Amino acid sequence: MKLTAFKALTFDCYGTLIDWERGLLAAFAPWQKRTGAALNDEALLALFGEIESAVQVEQPRMLYRDTVALSLRRIGEALGAPASEAEAMAFGAAIGRWPAFPDSAEALAYLKRHYKLVVISNVDRASFQGSNAQLRVVFDAVVTAEDVGSYKPALGHFHRALDILSGMDVVKSEVLHVAQSLFHDHVPAKQLGLSSIWVDRRAAKGGTGGATRMPAVPVRPDLKLPSLAALVERHRAEAI
Repeated sequence: MKLTAFKALTFDCYGTLIDWERGLLAAFAPWQKRTGAALNDEALLALFGEIESAVQVEQPRMLYRDTVALSLRRIGEALGAPASEAEAMAFGAAIGRWPAFPDSAEALAYLKRHYKLVVISNVDRASFQGSNAQLRVVFDAVVTAEDVGSYKPALGHFHRALDILSGMDVVKSEVLHVAQSLFHDHVPAKQLGLSSIWVDRRAAKGGTGGATRMPAVPVRPDLKLPSLAALVERHRAEAI
């Protein structure tokens, strides 16, 4: 696959550009300290992934910050360590403060010179503003769950992004999807015939991500890279 053959990159945000696992664990800390909830990090993230996905299926039009807050409430109930209303609200409000991966801003600045950049994320608009400030790039378009009324792996984000890019004279074969989550991103991308790169931020740990469900069907991205920095290096090598 030649990176230089594409005109646009569509990105998942959380897990790909923003370190949502580190952000989630920091946001869990006050509730854990108060309640003594004793799950280790990986188990807690896995439980979050299961519960969050269920909430999103049940209530696809709920704002993401509210799904995150409700997920903490349900986790607390499941563990016999109920979260207070204030803890749940603070947990949902923390999304914009989840940290960017160290290579994200610099890589996006480079890629912006060569591609249209589009975010397609299971976030709400207000929460994304805080994340975008950390990424320090002006995206050509941003498609959120709030915009389409559904959560990935539903196809609404992808259809909206492809419609927007079509208006920029970019056809589907010229779009490359870049994402960490096999479940949320690569399965639907392949259903639509998109090329995709798996940014496997957890390569050293293995698995698909503590806060990300395993896909129900096999999926094969076109390329696997460990980081956005590696994507930039590969593009530079091709462009020589």
